[in-house]
Amino acid sequence: MTGIRVTVAAVQGSAPREEGAAMLVRADGIAGTIGGGALEWEAMRIARQMLADAKEMAEHRFPLGPALGQCCGGAVTLRFEAVAAMDRPRGADLWIWGAGHVGRAIVATMAPLPHVSITWADTGPGRFPVAPPEGVEPVIAADLPRLMPHAPVHAHHLILSYSHEIDLALCHAALTRGFASCGLIGSATKWARFRSRLGQLGHSDAEISRIDCPIGDPALGKHPQAIAVGVTARLLKEHLHKESASKPIHRGKVTRS
Repeated sequence: MTGIRVTVAAVQGSAPREEGAAMLVRADGIAGTIGGGALEWEAMRIARQMLADAKEMAEHRFPLGPALGQCCGGAVTLRFEAVAAMDRPRGADLWIWGAGHVGRAIVATMAPLPHVSITWADTGPGRFPVAPPEGVEPVIAADLPRLMPHAPVHAHHLILSYSHEIDLALCHAALTRGFASCGLIGSATKWARFRSRLGQLGHSDAEISRIDCPIGDPALGKHPQAIAVGVTARLLKEHLHKESASKPIHRGKVTRS
């Protein structure tokens, strides 16, 4: 066995993490978290003892206050299972269009979250970092708007390419395809021009208004990381936290051109 997957199977009262949160414990390290603190340390101890004993399954209930001295006050049931690897649960589909400074900052900020499954699109391999974050799927397409029909209609989109013309074409393609949410990087001037041109392309004011521009929280500033923080907070609050990562979301096949 490679490791022990520790999953929060049930929660009563206040607890560090929600049901479904998981971590992988190996003899020489861990991946993920079930909330840290005494609960996580005890889980690691149990998991490593299971590895030493070649035990494959266990379940334990922990009253956090009486058993571990944590102030949460609730109780948590943990399931321990031997696994070869820990699959990343399928989250909400997020398509990020552009691998520039802002795109990289958003991907780095959002990739660790279990709520999202990220598809990251741009026009050439040199536009991506050498090693994209784990769980992120880079897609290279010479004509980005032609890739839009491969995104699920329930996907969330962030449009931030290096070209205003590409951004406009992506907005047009997203409105034609359908989406759960869509954000466009830009100023008020850029958005006013886009609204006019999208209207000329046949989209109604109500449809166009579903695209958010600017993205994130302008009060945080224009540094790429500040934009990434604002975008992540807004998506989590308004959309992604409501979509359970434990429920599989199927998406269409992605083709590269």
